[in-house]
Amino acid sequence: MQPIVITVDNFEEKVLKSPKKILIDFWASWCGPCKALSPIVDEIAEEADDSFLVGKVNIDENRDIALKYKVMSIPTVILFENGEEVKRSVGLVAKEDLLNMLQ
Repeated sequence: MQPIVITVDNFEEKVLKSPKKILIDFWASWCGPCKALSPIVDEIAEEADDSFLVGKVNIDENRDIALKYKVMSIPTVILFENGEEVKRSVGLVAKEDLLNMLQ
């Protein structure tokens, strides 16, 4: 499965009301580390079982979401569960680190 494209219009439905954990990658097209992390996030989405979802937020197109969650550096990956932020990772990290967030 591909990551879900998260926007201001669908954030509440797809993230805050999600019955599953959802790992959200905050990124921008001009960000080098984001480009390096993107295939890792895509791979996790492809391998996702039924227990979690993966999404991506382009911060240039969805500034309000980035501001609300105080995303100051990118890439930032936030794990949401039951509509709440439960874990956060900032910067380029290994796949294993992101998978550990889901535990």
